[in-house]
Amino acid sequence: MPSPYLALFAAPGSKGFSAAGLLGRMPLSMMGIGVVTMVSQLTGQYGLAGALSATIALAAAVAGPQVSRLVDQYGQRRVLRPATLISLVAAAVLLFAAHYGWPDWTLYVACVGIGCVPSVGAMIRARWAALYRGTPQLHTAYSFESVIDEVCFIFGPIISIGLSTAWFSEAGPLLAACFLAVGVFWLTAQRATEPAPHPREHRGSGTALRAPGLQVLVATFVATGAIFGAVDVVTVAFADEQGHKGAASVVLALYAAGSCVAGIVFGLLRFKGAPEPRWLLGVCAMAVSMIPLLLVGNLPLLAVALFVAGLSIAPTMITTMSLIEQHVPRAQLTEGMTWVSTGLAVGVALGSSVAGWVIDAAGARAGYGVPAVSGAVAVAVGFLGYRRLSRPAPRRGGTVEQHSEREERHMA
Repeated sequence: MPSPYLALFAAPGSKGFSAAGLLGRMPLSMMGIGVVTMVSQLTGQYGLAGALSATIALAAAVAGPQVSRLVDQYGQRRVLRPATLISLVAAAVLLFAAHYGWPDWTLYVACVGIGCVPSVGAMIRARWAALYRGTPQLHTAYSFESVIDEVCFIFGPIISIGLSTAWFSEAGPLLAACFLAVGVFWLTAQRATEPAPHPREHRGSGTALRAPGLQVLVATFVATGAIFGAVDVVTVAFADEQGHKGAASVVLALYAAGSCVAGIVFGLLRFKGAPEPRWLLGVCAMAVSMIPLLLVGNLPLLAVALFVAGLSIAPTMITTMSLIEQHVPRAQLTEGMTWVSTGLAVGVALGSSVAGWVIDAAGARAGYGVPAVSGAVAVAVGFLGYRRLSRPAPRRGGTVEQHSEREERHMA
């Protein structure tokens, strides 16, 4: 029987936008960790490196939903190209500032500009939704995209850290900027699969974040993002303390590989019942998986622990995207998906920044307390907001509500 994943690409244009999306998303895993590696090599300051990575994430958290809101209104091509050019110019400024030792404030200003980078993953998922809305293939498509995300996180850190440590310090962020340029401009050249824009007069009033269910997802993923941001920074520092800084890329790749394996399997399954319990179970699993990191004492054990921890990531993200479909109007779908990415970005900023200061003050092993605490916070928020998440979404038109009912039947 043909693979459900192969069947996705029967739709014309799907191969092209998926390939462009892969390139355009590589900077997601390369830029932040590349900046950490670059700055720590040039200055030896993990606190500064973590703060700059956090600045990029926070800037993306502010700009990302606004860019996606404009995309929903005007279309991907008209919005993504100018936003990407701003991000590329800022990346060039950052590389020059770091290389020539400009004042720290110039590094922060450049990182703010880099944060204008569009959420390419949300753009690709919106294209899949336009193709397969209301069919079982959409679950498979979201699963495939989560696997692609993890492929980026497997190879992105390896490439970024590897180039910056083996070639020259700025090599990782430089290649990330090149991937962004090629991916976005290739994607926006593909007009046939671009979702139709929804002019303001056809959209619901206000922002997608007014949906109570989306608020719970975003709040929970702030804490989840703190896990990811802290793990990245602490793992680089831990490998450095062990005398094998370059090995951090391999260890982080195994973290993503665990998620990739789980995402592939999860996409082949069909579940009965509502997705909310599965989502909460996934959040709890991510939190529990952080506890072993506090106990490891060497890189091989850390690699095993992170691989196991990664198994809960992709299934939770896939279920989250399905829940967004149920809680956000169709005309604001790209914005809704980007708000979850924004929650992750805010969390990454907090996690990487706090972890950097903990490392400077108490060492890398103590830094793994940051993702452990972040996981506990994610569980608490998930439980506190669970009733709002399972409540029917307000302010939706009849056709969208019918779509949600069809989605639930197909997911069952």
